[in-house]
Amino acid sequence: MAQEKACALADLTLNQAKRVIIGGIPMALVLDSAGDVHAIGDTCTHGDISLAEGFVEDNTLECWAHGSKFELATGKPLTLPAYEPVPVFTAVTIDGDIYIDPTLTKEI
Repeated sequence: MAQEKACALADLTLNQAKRVIIGGIPMALVLDSAGDVHAIGDTCTHGDISLAEGFVEDNTLECWAHGSKFELATGKPLTLPAYEPVPVFTAVTIDGDIYIDPTLTKEI
């Protein structure tokens, strides 16, 4: 599958997550304080909770319901109760728009 447009870079708010669905896969997009865009699976691996409704701090996205923190770059859980990682996708910015290939997850 080819890259699909997720949203405009201008649609993202610094250090807040935005939920998008690309190729049927829910993702949380985050523009971090360094200006990097991260795309991770939107569903917490501890429960069926949207991570996009959570809290961004430093390089993590925290599930609002149970407090599990996931590293944005790797998808690895840093705190319990989650112990399984979420998938991480490559986000590419082209002409002010963010594109993601939902079939390609990062190998970390």
